[in-house]
Amino acid sequence: MTVLTRHENLYKVHTDEELVQLFIETQRNSYFEELYERYSDKVYRKCLSLIKDPAKAEDFTHDIFLKLILKLGTYKENARFSTWLYSITYNYCMDQLRITKKRGEVYSDESVEVSDETDLNTIFDQNDIEARRLMSAMDQMSTEEKSLLMMKYLDDLSIREIAEIFKITESAAKMRLLRSREKLRIKYLETIVFLGLLFAKLFELLKMVR
Repeated sequence: MTVLTRHENLYKVHTDEELVQLFIETQRNSYFEELYERYSDKVYRKCLSLIKDPAKAEDFTHDIFLKLILKLGTYKENARFSTWLYSITYNYCMDQLRITKKRGEVYSDESVEVSDETDLNTIFDQNDIEARRLMSAMDQMSTEEKSLLMMKYLDDLSIREIAEIFKITESAAKMRLLRSREKLRIKYLETIVFLGLLFAKLFELLKMVR
């Protein structure tokens, strides 16, 4: 038992990037299994957040890791492994959604230019955003809008990487991100207003009971 624990710990000390390199060089499954152990749940949760179907999310996760085995040889260490894997995840999910669902919203942003000075690194200017209300607001948005925000602000994908996933120009990606961010801000504020009105109503009812 002790030998097994030490053997397992040998893999734990490696970074993701080292595990990728070791797998490519040796083709030992144990290195890939460690990557799977680290990221399978995270990939599953990202799939689930986009498609809202646990069974499909599980199937997508398996498919993504099968694709990952074939793609590991193309991995470039100038990008973090996690960012690269999440890019593959979003790409796969968006491709599947394109196949199974018609797009209900038409964007006219392909020719719109967004200034390079526009700050796209934060969702809002405020620092007091409450995570629970923010996630509630995100649940009211479309899959594409939610994907854009998750790619940029949760997984730190670049505008170029987002543009490649959606098969659009970088300018269009910037514009869609700006629109999604603004829509999220509005939904977030609506959530706060709704809760405020709800609490006020409950307070009035409690006063009437007394």
